[in-house]
Amino acid sequence: MQIEQLTAGHGALTAVRTGAGSDLVVLHSLLADRHAFDPVLQRLAAKHRVTLINLPGFHGSQPAMLALMDAYIATVEDGFDEFGIGNDAVLIGNGFGGTVALAFALAHPERIAKLVLSDAAAVFPPEGRQQFAVMAERVADSGLGSIAEIAAKRVFSPAYLAAHPEKIEERKAVLLAIDPKAFQAACKILQEVDLTPLLHRLNVPTLVVCGEHDQATPPALNKAIAEKVAGARYVELPGCGHCPPLEQPAQFISTIEGFVGL
Repeated sequence: MQIEQLTAGHGALTAVRTGAGSDLVVLHSLLADRHAFDPVLQRLAAKHRVTLINLPGFHGSQPAMLALMDAYIATVEDGFDEFGIGNDAVLIGNGFGGTVALAFALAHPERIAKLVLSDAAAVFPPEGRQQFAVMAERVADSGLGSIAEIAAKRVFSPAYLAAHPEKIEERKAVLLAIDPKAFQAACKILQEVDLTPLLHRLNVPTLVVCGEHDQATPPALNKAIAEKVAGARYVELPGCGHCPPLEQPAQFISTIEGFVGL
């Protein structure tokens, strides 16, 4: 499978691309970079031209100038424009990338044909916001490596992590490659974001997928999106954590294939 490296905005935004067909765009989680989609990439690229955008602070994408969701929406819009992504694209977002994808779909519904949200939230309750504040503070004090265990527990289900304890070191390697200021900015956005009042306006066909044991964005937060977006469908993956493409790739593909057209 050939992987093409993409850059936009004089190097400010990076991405990779593979496959051919109608456009499918992927936005990754804050605690997992684009490689979380490696286990499903071949299936996604079988019938689609897949563009995996590196969010600000990841793999050469410059951190956003402001810690605002609008800045991330503008970043994704630049990617659509400069990478020649058509207005019939499928947009898939996981975790923070799912929240960004939802915000982008609300701001630019004309740019996408379908939306898949995996383990995302429109708003976080006070305890969730506090967790982001704690992570951001720890990163400021001790660096991204200091939250590797927290990140692993938020990304994977307890059973999966117990069977694969090496995943903690894997999370550490991913985290150490992120720009710390970009991570803190994303945490600030997640503390402040509330897209709930806008959900009733979304008129893009939407599928919401969530792992049963997601510790970062529990099922209730995902169900809340599906309940407020007209025609949206919710699917819960038994035994799965925050990142289904990484933990349960076969189940994730079987859940989205009919909707996406794989």
